[in-house]
Amino acid sequence: MTQEELDALMAGGLDEEESKTEEVEDMPQEDISEIANEDIVEEKKDDIKETHEYRTSADMSWPPPPPTDDHKMVYQLDDVTKDSEVKAGEVFDKLEAINEFMMTAEESANEVLTLIDSNIELFSTLCEKFPNVQDFCKALEDNKSMKSKVEGLVQATQDTEDEVMMTMDIMQYQDIHRQKIERVINVMRALSSYMSTLFEGKIEDSKRVGSAVHIEGDENTADVVSNDDIEALIANLGKK
Repeated sequence: MTQEELDALMAGGLDEEESKTEEVEDMPQEDISEIANEDIVEEKKDDIKETHEYRTSADMSWPPPPPTDDHKMVYQLDDVTKDSEVKAGEVFDKLEAINEFMMTAEESANEVLTLIDSNIELFSTLCEKFPNVQDFCKALEDNKSMKSKVEGLVQATQDTEDEVMMTMDIMQYQDIHRQKIERVINVMRALSSYMSTLFEGKIEDSKRVGSAVHIEGDENTADVVSNDDIEALIANLGKK
């Protein structure tokens, strides 16, 4: 209790204290001290409640965020593992679809190559029999050029299929990451259970007596009111 609180108590509580003066004088000294300490505890509880309101700014280091579902660590880790597994499944589906598209394109390109080979064979024969016909020779060169381009497309589709397979292999690490996160969750839950068991008591917390914020003898608590100060205050109130 600070000096300001003492002044407020003396200024505002005189009328009430005068009506209780006789009762206080007849009570044993131990009961008087106990009542005074209970008053201090109740006042300190109010101060704690006002001071430890959950922070509204991320710049404040204390108190921590409220224990809602959005801030519970295990809740968030569970969400991470669940969401990552779902998204990884969607990525695998997309990669498989891409791989199927590439295989279809490769098959079509191979069919085109077969047709081009037939054209090359035909125009080669025509060029040999009719060397003076320039269109046959030009068509032969065009088909050879087309064959080279289609072969490049086939190679590109094969390379794409290889890249898709390697990407699927890399995505397997997502499962390893999920297992690591689950291991962290299990350790956190085990520690939480252990700490709860370690600090559990026979008395329910709701039935426990409140604790004072400052106790005589604490460091840096010059404003602490001692039992002697309380007794002197009560004696002064009684005299008035």
